[in-house]
Amino acid sequence: MAKKTAKKKVTKKVAKKTARKAASNVNRVQDNAHEIWLAGLGAFALAQEEGVSLVRKGGKLINQQTGKVISESSKLFERLVAEGKKLEGKGRKIAEDAVGGVRHDVEGRVSKAREQARTNWDKLEKVFEDRVARALSRLGVPTSDEIQELSKRVSELNKRVRELADAQNKAAAKAAAKPAPKPAAKPAAKPASEA
Repeated sequence: MAKKTAKKKVTKKVAKKTARKAASNVNRVQDNAHEIWLAGLGAFALAQEEGVSLVRKGGKLINQQTGKVISESSKLFERLVAEGKKLEGKGRKIAEDAVGGVRHDVEGRVSKAREQARTNWDKLEKVFEDRVARALSRLGVPTSDEIQELSKRVSELNKRVRELADAQNKAAAKAAAKPAPKPAAKPAAKPASEA
């Protein structure tokens, strides 16, 4: 009997110890899950910040590159003009051909660079607009199309209310214009002898 009691005590101790370990493991798993959740939120916040930063940096880079291309093409053009002036006395025809060919090439390159910059800017603008639209949508802010539709419906309702009020006013005016019915004449009192 003492063995059974000792065995029960040992079993209870082992059970308590196992339960404590299980509770400790559950707490660790919950803590780890919470930390993973927080890391995910942090990653999302950083990704948003980086996205905005990248859009701004991209816009600045495009502006800088466009400025550089224009600046370089202007410098090149000025250099070509100066060379053309030097050679003008010796051979106007040769200089005009060279400048014309280079000018066309430079203008073509500038045109391509401008078009590329415009395309990139349009893409960045579209990405930015889409992100802003999604953010506003998540916040429940209506779009301009939705606001226009609501404005249109309000205008239609106002028009209908005015029409109903006008109809009601006309009906009231018509009722007021009718003469009041004359009260029926009371029969004359009968003489007492007839009664």
